[in-house]
Amino acid sequence: MTQFEKNLKKYAELLVAVGINVSEGHTVLLNIDVDQAPLARYITEAAYNRGAKKVVVQWSDDQISRLDFTHQTADTLADIPEYVVAESDYFIEEGASRISVRSTDPDLFNGIDSKKIAKRQKAMGIAMKKMREATQANRVSWLVAAAAGEKWAEKVFPHLETSEEQVAALWDAIFKSVHLYEDDPIAYWEHKVQILQNKAQQLNDEKFTALHYTAPGTDLLLGLPKNYRFEGAGSKNARGEIFVANMPTEEVFSAPDAHRVDGVVVSTKPLSYAGSILENMEFHFKDGKVVECSAEKGEEILKDLIALDEGASHLGEVALVPHSSPISQSGLTFFNTLFDENASNHLALGSAYAFNLEGGTEMTEAQLKEAGLNRSHTHVDFMIGSSEMNIDGIKEDGRRIPIFRNGEWAI
Repeated sequence: MTQFEKNLKKYAELLVAVGINVSEGHTVLLNIDVDQAPLARYITEAAYNRGAKKVVVQWSDDQISRLDFTHQTADTLADIPEYVVAESDYFIEEGASRISVRSTDPDLFNGIDSKKIAKRQKAMGIAMKKMREATQANRVSWLVAAAAGEKWAEKVFPHLETSEEQVAALWDAIFKSVHLYEDDPIAYWEHKVQILQNKAQQLNDEKFTALHYTAPGTDLLLGLPKNYRFEGAGSKNARGEIFVANMPTEEVFSAPDAHRVDGVVVSTKPLSYAGSILENMEFHFKDGKVVECSAEKGEEILKDLIALDEGASHLGEVALVPHSSPISQSGLTFFNTLFDENASNHLALGSAYAFNLEGGTEMTEAQLKEAGLNRSHTHVDFMIGSSEMNIDGIKEDGRRIPIFRNGEWAI
């Protein structure tokens, strides 16, 4: 076994042990690209070694996906068969732990009709409603992780001469981001989870009513719902088991009040969304809603996203990440939200996580909405942080507490 194969196996074991925390009798659902079959085999082996009763692999393929979007009509793409919904519902009832391993080309759908993409995204959002609600309420364990695909590696490391060098460099960056090179990665993650949870609790104890963001191009007042909950790495599912939903992760995050966001905010990193790259976005909010938006690249796709449903024009997540985070300090732009959001403060358009409100996982959709949590068929993060960003927490009596100064924690 080569050193890379040893690291790949170690990575798989980390995802299974820390990411979804597999134990005796669990069902595991893995979604992964066909090009990542070696990693899929290691993940499957690791899950069975920890006592999983069943591992189901769902394969995807970039080239076939592009062919589908090229040749199918928008109506065909939006026709989600009932068996797809039934399968998703089955795995929810099974309590299956979900792993999504992403290696997709960031430019996969470049040149594809944006209306096709928007119609498909909306249809899938509606069809997968139960699955989205289950994961956003942490009823099941779930994990988003990454693998180095050729086209993605080419985008991140264009200066390297060969595809082999590019892929190797991306794998190295992925392994570093999840602390795989530590002597004991699992113990390192246990310590990391505790640090992020402590920071989240500190923000919860302050009981802020709003956050005020200022940076070049940004002046945004973002309300927080009563009884908001910031969370860090490490969540608890309905069985009481701890899991880590994103690997890597550097954030603490909560839900904003979907109706109390006012001002302007600009993006600071590219956004890879629906197989396209969006750059230099600007959003104007009034009473929680995006009333104007623009982008230097991908503006039509951005406006289709905003129009997806009513909730897509409101915010569902506020996340805090210091500019000195390891991913930021790598100096790389990954063109992949899983990584770029962990290098930067970010917000998300669309649905909020129920667990970001005290008692939220026990509430109905109507109750969550009434409490100020946004509901939508989508959830799309975009990055806004920089070394020039300041954030103040505002208390009910109007006092301001510095949270970020020049892109770093001040609290």
